Amino acid sequence: MGLMSMEPASTAEHRPTPAHLPHAIVIGSGFGGLAAAVRLGARGYRVTVLEKLDAPGGRAYVYKQDGFTFDAGPTVITAPFLLEELWALCGKRFADDIDLRPVAPFYRIRFDDGTVFDYSGDAEAMRREVARLAPGDVAGYERFLAASEAIYKVGFEQLGHVPFNTWGDMLKVLPALLKLEGYRTVYSLACKHVQDARLRVVLTFQSLLVGGNPFATTSVYCLIAFLERRWGVHFAMGGTGSLVSGLVKLIEGQGGSVRCNQAVREITVERGRATGVRLASGQHLAADVVVSNADSATTYRHLIAPEHRKRWTDAKIERARYSMSLFVWYFGTRRQYPDVAHHTIALGPRYEGLLTDIFERKLLANDFSMYLHRPTATDPALAPPGCDTFYVLSPVPHLQSGTDWTVEAERYCQKIAERLEQTLLPGLPNEIVTSRLLTPLDFQDRLSSFRGAAFGLEPVLTQSAWFRPHNRSEELEGLYLVGAGTHPGAGLPGVLSSAKVLDTVVPHGDSLRRPDLLPALTPRPLGA
Repeated sequence: MGLMSMEPASTAEHRPTPAHLPHAIVIGSGFGGLAAAVRLGARGYRVTVLEKLDAPGGRAYVYKQDGFTFDAGPTVITAPFLLEELWALCGKRFADDIDLRPVAPFYRIRFDDGTVFDYSGDAEAMRREVARLAPGDVAGYERFLAASEAIYKVGFEQLGHVPFNTWGDMLKVLPALLKLEGYRTVYSLACKHVQDARLRVVLTFQSLLVGGNPFATTSVYCLIAFLERRWGVHFAMGGTGSLVSGLVKLIEGQGGSVRCNQAVREITVERGRATGVRLASGQHLAADVVVSNADSATTYRHLIAPEHRKRWTDAKIERARYSMSLFVWYFGTRRQYPDVAHHTIALGPRYEGLLTDIFERKLLANDFSMYLHRPTATDPALAPPGCDTFYVLSPVPHLQSGTDWTVEAERYCQKIAERLEQTLLPGLPNEIVTSRLLTPLDFQDRLSSFRGAAFGLEPVLTQSAWFRPHNRSEELEGLYLVGAGTHPGAGLPGVLSSAKVLDTVVPHGDSLRRPDLLPALTPRPLGA
């Protein structure tokens, strides 16, 4: 699996940053890290982003292979206003740099028996689809959507960018969460409102897109239904990687830098404060503020020595529950499949049983469900003329399953190819011209995800809000966390919101230049 670098994103004009500004180091260049860097730059910091890989993006890395462009990870873009805010912080207009196109339908859901449901943001079209699939559930669907809106207004608008630093912060919101039935699971809330088994699947699969089992994940994640209805589902022309490139240019335009091939070995600590990082090369980079966009379990387990941790001990990290992992097959075809939607959810014969195998039994089952991404439905330029770009993603257990992916990967891929040929992509084996695989081993070894869990901590109620690793570290002064493993959680809106929390918990850069703080906060010279 040779890696193809994304084209350099460093063509923006660099604005020199005064050396006396306080220095912020961001570990990792996923969306959470890049958004954090932009926000810190706007708040008076000199920012350095350190990326282990050879190009920015983290899970949103881009592979270019044989004329095809593959977005490695996130492809469903919702809540675009969170991106627009980042451009506005730099005095720019998002629309001037990024061509964001609405996707319709949002998803085409194909059941195992061949029944198809087009899930969209058109209220009337959705009523017709629900009436066709489950005539007795139209009113129940409307009630579910109203519940989703109520949860959205509290869980996203009021709490999505608010830090949970203390237990008191959690107590304040418990009454609202209880009133909204946050103690239910996603699936339980759907069952309260609709009776048809297939419609229950339609209303609950979205939690899988943020690493949650709908049978265990708090119903707060039902807000996704209204979030998509309110803001739509979009795709960036050029692929999700165009957003990564755009964010890198914003950072460089602020005078910050994104340094690739820079693996961090440890976060350095002095008197209970993060003082910078030590790279795998042995070089020490001093900082006033350290922000980790690395997986939260990896941050605590591998980047901070045990003697500096009281809450997130090795034992607690080992006991925690983690999301599923993913098997992803990227491939390009010599022909086009115009009848295949941009986003297709191809369900297998089981729903609850399969998810129990994945999340609870940690078993690689013989059946599977898939998400098929065909970005060339919206942007044909992502493939050579007359061709299509695809990736198919299948949820699988994380590495506690004991699955030997060096042996299983090709066999599992063959099963997926056979199923796609039978259902959505006729003649597929003879049409493939390029291919590559991503397994849970890649999430562990390449993306530094603990146990290869693709979305970090599983978003159950006892691992949400205050119970998740805090955005302002409980262990060290001057250390902050963003990304899927902290509050509010995974998914593009979640990780962008985690960066927005920093506006509340990180001191403004100007405050760090106060004379009474200088002895403790003056950056050390490199190599110290």
